Amino acid sequence: MVRAEFGISQPGVSRHLKVLRENGFATVRPEGTRRLYAVNSEPLRDIDAWLDRFRRFWTPHLDALATEPARGRRQRRLRDADEPPRNTP
Repeated sequence: MVRAEFGISQPGVSRHLKVLRENGFATVRPEGTRRLYAVNSEPLRDIDAWLDRFRRFWTPHLDALATEPARGRRQRRLRDADEPPRNTP
């Protein structure tokens, strides 16, 4: 189920969860034979606050990048409109 939905094996998921747990981004509690994980949002808030100092540098560039697919589609439409119709049998 995990592989089909996320493209990762169960052992891969376990490794990722271990890294998150070891670095304080997740907590785990056993419940019978299962282990229930929860996100620890505090470290994520700390990272977000740290990244916030840099967002003003990235945002204009990312916004400009987001316009590129639309620009490409527009250029293709204009190019296709300028091409003469093809004679097809």
